[in-house]
Amino acid sequence: MSTQTPTDSSTTLPLAPGRWALDGNHFRVGFAIRHLGVSKVRGQFLGVTAELVVGDTTATSSLTVEVDLASIDTGNADRDAHVRSSDILDIEARPTMSYRGTGITGSGDELVLDGELTIGSVTRPVSFAVEFGGVETFPGDGSVHAGFEAVGEIRRTDFGLDGGLLASTMLGDVVKIEIDVQFVAAGEQPAPA
Repeated sequence: MSTQTPTDSSTTLPLAPGRWALDGNHFRVGFAIRHLGVSKVRGQFLGVTAELVVGDTTATSSLTVEVDLASIDTGNADRDAHVRSSDILDIEARPTMSYRGTGITGSGDELVLDGELTIGSVTRPVSFAVEFGGVETFPGDGSVHAGFEAVGEIRRTDFGLDGGLLASTMLGDVVKIEIDVQFVAAGEQPAPA
């Protein structure tokens, strides 16, 4: 997600400039979707890669995220197999989804990240409300961690995930996305203030 066209290019991120890698032990890329209109099915994707490069301003910062769609986990193996099939995600044709940021607005611990989500051959704009959790040094090894929570939503039909008659009658169109991540500073970084 490259943040190259923010509304205010002088906006700074609350992180030290440099490269930040996704903490593979502290992340959750989750979702919720209505089932039969009466309750929600929740799940997550376990195969996620992401990198945040913080520049002096949002105009010189970037974020790239890629999600392995086969890594879906809803807590039910049969349901996961069906979601992977051509009925819904069709991971043979759409193995990944990716997100590229196009701008950041806001300040402090409340930010809005605008970007483009791509699933298969379809790309659509998607914005996330982002809450900055802060920066801390991990006492075990001195690594610097930054935490974020983000929420947004998409319409699955906007991405061609119609799923035929069965899915369209059983599943809601709106998918709520819930993200909770930590990034770790790579290389020499100053400790948090």
